[in-house]
Amino acid sequence: MLGRVSGSPTVAVVGGGASGTLAAVHLLREARARAMPLEVVLIDQYGRHALGQAYSTTDPHHLLNACANKMSGLEDDPGHLLRWALDDGLDVSDSDYLPRRTYGRYLRDLLAGAEEWPARVVRRVTGTVSALTRERGVRVHLSGGGRIDAEAAVLALGNRSQSARPPIVDAESPGYVADPWVPDALAGIRDGAPVFVLGTGLTMVDVAVTVTRAHPETVVHAVSRHALLPRPHIRPVPPPVPTTIPDGPLGVGDLLRAVRLAVRDNGGDWRGVVDGLRPQAQRLWTRLTPEEQRRFLGLAARYWEVHRHRIPPVTAARIADLRATGRLHVLRGRMVRAVSGPRGLRVQVGADGAVRELDVGWLVNATGPGADITRDPLLAGLVADGLVRPDRLRLGLDADPGGAVLDASGDPDDRIFTLGPMRRGSLYETTAIPEIRAQAAALAPRLVAAVVSAPRRAASTG
Repeated sequence: MLGRVSGSPTVAVVGGGASGTLAAVHLLREARARAMPLEVVLIDQYGRHALGQAYSTTDPHHLLNACANKMSGLEDDPGHLLRWALDDGLDVSDSDYLPRRTYGRYLRDLLAGAEEWPARVVRRVTGTVSALTRERGVRVHLSGGGRIDAEAAVLALGNRSQSARPPIVDAESPGYVADPWVPDALAGIRDGAPVFVLGTGLTMVDVAVTVTRAHPETVVHAVSRHALLPRPHIRPVPPPVPTTIPDGPLGVGDLLRAVRLAVRDNGGDWRGVVDGLRPQAQRLWTRLTPEEQRRFLGLAARYWEVHRHRIPPVTAARIADLRATGRLHVLRGRMVRAVSGPRGLRVQVGADGAVRELDVGWLVNATGPGADITRDPLLAGLVADGLVRPDRLRLGLDADPGGAVLDASGDPDDRIFTLGPMRRGSLYETTAIPEIRAQAAALAPRLVAAVVSAPRRAASTG
């Protein structure tokens, strides 16, 4: 049993990545402003506190997908990251794209700087949360029997596991990488054998960059339904272009027409239009009916994502070079199945009514975040217990506008909250740092209010 280690009120943050870290940082800053003692327990499955999935990479060629002047972790201080980088001796400008591992170090420093021992502390716990129960406050249960008692909890679970499980005959094959973000998952891909990647999005780009640098003969085959690659950023960055979306009932067709007209009126430059739409994205999403939201996901989401979530110019140049030299092949189609083959695995790919076979040494699942949160054991248990419910698209958790999760009856919980990718179904654009830090800042005073109103319990030292 972990219990408590101090008499201070406690908030448990489940998930130690960017969402959980920014929630903890803004909460600690709010507590300091109120001269209030507080303990934040930050729980991460792999012990990657403040790094999470995105920023735990050790590859220096994995870069942020936004420039430094847009990636501050503090909502009220947009220049904070750039000042930190300059103080750290980095030669960086506001339009540079930092390595993601550097940004992970920034988040760790940000978290450490928010502590003010002994009044406001962060306890970093490595473990898997198996359940939450409501016992006066919130009790967080860990696999193996430990527990943490808190006045409130934040579900900051980030993106869930891959949305598709490929039909592979031997899922235990040493050449199959089910999750490329598990620590050292790509470390073994250094033998020069061909690599098959399921997916052509941002994760595929990272995989291709890593494995082709690890061996000069590695060739990557990537497949997806649309064979769309993330578009590149350009320099100089064009200014955002305000786009007017008509009032009244809104459908996907209306949205697409408005965007096409805006691009035309902007001389064909779509980047400024997309960036101008970003501040409206959450509001526009909520204007769509559930049917139109599903239509958007089926027809337009992939096109929006490759234009909205772009890659740095240097990364785009690397991908273009790999394609030009025959080391990256992007295939439009679907994977039929994978079986044992002479080089490790034989992958069957269906495209244009035909099936082709590729003999590869490695198969990497890079299909992106899971499509149904109830496949996650923790979330499935919370749904079964009635503590939370999925949003209507089952992409995340249903929550009120302030981030309090809704229970099975649709009532907001005054002790359990969420932010970041867990709100994708209700907000859609909620996975990037600017959106997450805004949610963290708005959530902080609400968490403090929950802690203040909670019945005090005796500290446990067990």
